[in-house]
Amino acid sequence: MINKQYAVLGLGRFGSSVALTLADAGCEVLAVDSDEEKVQELADHVTYAVTADVTEPGVLESLSVSNIDIAVIGIAGNMEDSILATILAKEAGAGYVIAKAMSEIHGTILEKVGADKVIYPERDSGIRLAKNLVSGNFMEFFALSDTYSIAELKVPRAWSGKSLKELDLRKNLGLNVIGVMMEKKTVVNVDPDTPLEETWTAIVVGDNRDLQRIPQ
Repeated sequence: MINKQYAVLGLGRFGSSVALTLADAGCEVLAVDSDEEKVQELADHVTYAVTADVTEPGVLESLSVSNIDIAVIGIAGNMEDSILATILAKEAGAGYVIAKAMSEIHGTILEKVGADKVIYPERDSGIRLAKNLVSGNFMEFFALSDTYSIAELKVPRAWSGKSLKELDLRKNLGLNVIGVMMEKKTVVNVDPDTPLEETWTAIVVGDNRDLQRIPQ
């Protein structure tokens, strides 16, 4: 999952947060919007930031979207643009297209024109908050697909003082630690021999069922 390439098309509040979360987790991210100011705000944080109108034919092909594993359509305010961007992303060869919808009707149309997954941010954020409260463990939780997610959590007490090599989370829990945050600094390539500290925040990716097995 770590090596997948992502494109975020539309950099409103939702799209920007998705792009930044993925970039902070060490993922390769292409961020695109027709608003140059929004693009510049993310330019120093993502892999590629491009000012372009993704509803124009040929634009996504020129950006090599065929090499993208997952494209997130962050456009939703204008239903026509959202639908057109979804169609063009599929035609350009994006491997998996996730589209944001503002209503059930909007979502139904997006599914019919080829979106692999439709999300409803306002509704889903409430569900995500409830799950986080119930788990009492994750600080942030971002779904990459129906079964895989990235989670941010304080290093569990059971992990504190142990290195990634000692914990061997891939073997024991099926999880990968793709980074840690310490004193507002994010380290992506964590030394496998460095003991983790309870004050750090771990960025973990894996199957949702395995994520739920992380000790409190």
